[in-house]
Formats: sequence, structure tokens, C-alpha cells
Amino acid sequence: MATQSHRLTEQASGVYIIAATPFDDQGEVDLYSIDSLTDFYLEKGVTGFTILGMMGEAPKLSEAETTLVMERILKRVDARVPVVVGVSHSSNRHIERLSKEAMDLGAAGVMVAPVPNLKTDEQVYGYYANIAKLLGRDTPICLQDFPQATGVHTSVSVINRLIDEFEQVVMLKHEDFPGMRKLSQVRQDSEAGGRRRISILVGNGGLFLPQEMLRGADGAMTGFAFPEMLVQVCRLFSEGKSEAAEDLFNVYLPLLRHEFQYGIGLALRKETLRRRGAIRSAFVRKPGPVLDARDYEELTRLIARQEIALAR
Repeated sequence: MATQSHRLTEQASGVYIIAATPFDDQGEVDLYSIDSLTDFYLEKGVTGFTILGMMGEAPKLSEAETTLVMERILKRVDARVPVVVGVSHSSNRHIERLSKEAMDLGAAGVMVAPVPNLKTDEQVYGYYANIAKLLGRDTPICLQDFPQATGVHTSVSVINRLIDEFEQVVMLKHEDFPGMRKLSQVRQDSEAGGRRRISILVGNGGLFLPQEMLRGADGAMTGFAFPEMLVQVCRLFSEGKSEAAEDLFNVYLPLLRHEFQYGIGLALRKETLRRRGAIRSAFVRKPGPVLDARDYEELTRLIARQEIALAR
């Protein structure tokens, strides 16, 4: 069970890394690489972890594997930082079961995305309200707003209603695209209306991180293979050094943008993590992308250019 100091709260900030799920070359869960990857993320200074997300290939894991990965990471982290567990699923019963298991193992909270095909504000609100009631007040919830993947638009009015009615809603993972105005509106509604201020962490690979931080985001929840950049950029913003933060971000931007590609982004991320010694294999479970020779060459070139830019 997570201690109170590691429960997810409205004050969460910094970098909650979206952790990859390592497999060996035969596609089996690689426990050794789970340990090495967890250590890698911690060494890079992340504030927290988010595991079993969409980029963590959660839908490709069996229930037994899901428990195995969750147990292994939580044990390795050993309460040094908060761990949020992705529990999104088409079945509310599955969400309830996995959420309880996660919290019992020491998770800080859970992340939930809406099921597809919710069309109206009332449907989206009703879905999240049912989940919040099902999980109860003792399970902190991060709302994942990722319409590119779910096909569901979560409006500002729905987000505000959920904030007002459910104290366990403590975080928004903001991934709408374009969504800068939504982020600003949530912040403005909180400041002007006296509404409870929740944490907002941003995704989309961190592609718009400087702009989002300037609009009131508290940090990033994404999985870029150079998490130390995300950590340093968020730290510089927190220190009021926005120009220095953006200058550093821009050094990494070509590689970050390259990794963000839909279709092959996960394969590129895993290959980069493999090259950095964080995992032993870059295997992506089917259905999933496979890199070709030209893809490897492009990645090699971009990493080399980044290293030169950093050396300058």
C-alpha cells in the first residue's frame, strides 16, 4: 500500500516518465530489462513513473503479465518516487480489479482514458463519474485526455465538473492536439472561479513542452528516450528560467520530433533505449512497428547530430 507521501495529489509536478515494457527478442517479458530500465529512469531524475500506458503496450499483456510487470516495477522503485498505473479498459470490472491490485501493491494512483465512441459531454461525464464512484475516494485518478487515440473529446466543462464533484480526480494528462487553449482554459477557470487546482502533466512526446509549461502545465508525462532533458527543462521552468529551458529543449527537438512519429515512434523509442543500455532488446509486440535499415540509419544520424550539438 502506498504511503500518504506517495499518493498522487493535485500538487504533482515534474516528469512522470511513461515507462516502456521491455521484451526479449522472442517477445517474452524481460525482467532483467525491467530492472535496468527502472534504474535508468531513476538515475535520470524522474519525479515519478506511469506504467502500463498505451506506449507501455499494456493491451498486449496477459493479466498474469500485467501483474508481473506491475509488481516488478513497484518493487524496484521501492517507494522512492510515486508510480501511477494505467488501468484503462473496456470493462469497468477490469478497471476496478486492476486499480485495487495496483493500490494494494503501492501505486500512487491510476490513470484512466475513456472508452471509444463516447460522443456527448454527458456520455463522457457519465463514464468518468461511474469510474470515480466505483474506485472510491481513496484511489487518486489521473484523467487521460488523448482524443487522437480514443476518438473521445473531453471538453473543459466536463473536466471542470469532474474536478468539482470528485476529489479523487487530482490530475489531467493533457494530450489533446491541438490543445493549448484547453490547457489555458482549465487553468483560467481554476484561477478565476475559485475552483480546485489540479495537476496538469502533458504528453504528445513532450513535443510542445515549453509552450505548455508557459500556459500553466506542471510538467510532463511522456516517454522520450532522453528523460534527462525533460527533467532539466521542467526544473528550469520551475526556477523561472524559461529561456534557458527552451534553449535546452531545442537541442533535442529534432530527435524528439523524430521519435514522435505515429506508427513507428514506439520502435524508435525502444531502439534508442536499447542503444543507451537501458534495455537489452527493442522488440515491440505484434501488432506493432518494425524498423527497416533506413530507419536505423536515420536514428543513428540524428543521435550523432544531437551529441555534437550538446558538446557545443
